[in-house]
Amino acid sequence: MATTDIRPPAAVTGSTRAIVAPGYRGRPRPRGALLWGLPSKVFTGAVAIIFLYPLVWTGVASVSPQAGTNQAEGWGFGNYEKLANFQSGIWVYLGNSLFVSITTVVLTLLISFLGGYAFARFSFPGKNLLFLSVLAILMVPYATLLIPLYVILNAVGLQNSLLGVALVLTMFQLPFSMFMMRISFESVPRELDEAALVDGCTSFSALWRVLLPAVKPGLITVGLFAFLTAWNDFIAPLILINDQSRITLPLAVANLRGQTMGVIDYGVTEAGVVVLALPCIVLFLILQRHYVRGFMSGAFKG
Repeated sequence: MATTDIRPPAAVTGSTRAIVAPGYRGRPRPRGALLWGLPSKVFTGAVAIIFLYPLVWTGVASVSPQAGTNQAEGWGFGNYEKLANFQSGIWVYLGNSLFVSITTVVLTLLISFLGGYAFARFSFPGKNLLFLSVLAILMVPYATLLIPLYVILNAVGLQNSLLGVALVLTMFQLPFSMFMMRISFESVPRELDEAALVDGCTSFSALWRVLLPAVKPGLITVGLFAFLTAWNDFIAPLILINDQSRITLPLAVANLRGQTMGVIDYGVTEAGVVVLALPCIVLFLILQRHYVRGFMSGAFKG
């Protein structure tokens, strides 16, 4: 009598080869997810268009022909030429803005890095009161402090100085920067400090080699905010700078936009907006990953 060879399927025998039915494409997605996915994509696309349209329109309008501008006929860069040759020249104003922005970023990063480390890692009398005093700067309106600061800078010889503008902008950046760096340090386990000290590192060496890489996203977020604020600030240079050759680019664009009889030169204004926006857009696109990580650094602490 012949015997029938009945073998169990591969899944029962322990074979690693899976038996999949023809045409199987994986687990189907829930109907609710499919219905929600399309409206969410349409909504986010519409929001993106709303935010991007003014930027694209400004860039196109800066090179398109407009009556009453330096680009009255045909497409070209006539408005940019007028912007480049205005008074001291655009390169002088760009240099002034870069000096103020870079100085503000360096001072903000240095002070907030050391201050955030001290607030997060050390205990000393009055720590919370001092931290609240730093945050209290946010409660004071920005413009109301510029006149007293003008008097103080004049007393120390920094009035009408780009360094004085950078110091003022650094002061207004410290509350947010100190808060960001404190939560960035607090999100790093203290065991890293202790392990570094056991391995022979000094306190400064542990801060430089171990903690600095750990809080780098927070530093990048602080630096990006400081640069954007200093680069686009208008009120502080307007109050603190008197010399026309020391004004920053936003002030130069504001001075250039006015023509005879109060007519506004929209073409050169749009060209100035494009020049002001390009560094901010490029920096944000390069650093956006670290920017998001910096904001999330304290979200999952402990």
